Amino acid sequence: MQAKTILSVIGVDQNDDDLHSAIELCRASKAHLSVLVTALAAPPIGGHGEVTSTVWLEERERQTENLRRKVAAANAILKADDVSFDVTSLFTEYGWAENEIGQRARYVDLTLIGGGFLAQDDMRQEILNGALFRSPAPILLVPKGHAASLRPKTVLVAWDSRNEASTAVRATMEQLIAADSVCVAMVDPSATIGSNGEEPGADVATFLARHGIRVSVDVLPSAGRAVADVLRQHAIDIGAELIVMGAYGHSRVREWIFGGTTRSMLEHTPVPLMMTR
Repeated sequence: MQAKTILSVIGVDQNDDDLHSAIELCRASKAHLSVLVTALAAPPIGGHGEVTSTVWLEERERQTENLRRKVAAANAILKADDVSFDVTSLFTEYGWAENEIGQRARYVDLTLIGGGFLAQDDMRQEILNGALFRSPAPILLVPKGHAASLRPKTVLVAWDSRNEASTAVRATMEQLIAADSVCVAMVDPSATIGSNGEEPGADVATFLARHGIRVSVDVLPSAGRAVADVLRQHAIDIGAELIVMGAYGHSRVREWIFGGTTRSMLEHTPVPLMMTR
């Protein structure tokens, strides 16, 4: 993936760490940075459809002013730097946030979400849903304490022989080729012709090796643990700087209601996570 436009989503109440991380990533990638400052509008007191109150109107005015100030602050930081950029704002209600994010993410190469925004429980789910399901662009989640980079030295690919995993690999081919080491990790794979083949991981390893990628395959037993826990620990064990995986092997509704590997990884990743749908 060659990123020429990167969308960075930041919240109105967070500090500037995510913004500075996005600036560094765009400078290293020579990419245009599109910053979207977001805020969720407070619902009417008493629920939707109730009579508008003075308190509610004052709260909306306060939120609007905070959003304006955050946009101004972001512009000031970016003008002092040398990256190409634009800053826009999104003041929306919970039910519309997913579509709004998706509309913006369709016209970028990558959506970047940092640790500061991931800590905002009120908007996280809708923003992630919009970026993943309303846009074909990959998302890059960068937890606190990690730098955003499109040149990782060691990459873990979460592989399950599904289309979602294949899409993720193809979307990150440039990063995989440039990496010093790529580990294809499979958890409790079934060695059948209809799924992973007689030798799980061999097919994808051959495919990647033909691109000049330095690849190895690790077949990992879950030993009763959740797949996400196994992947997280293995990423730490091999010193991975990036995890690559596809989103939602099961139905989206089933994942969010009952949990699942995708949801668990989105909620907690030990290193930067690149995910596609």
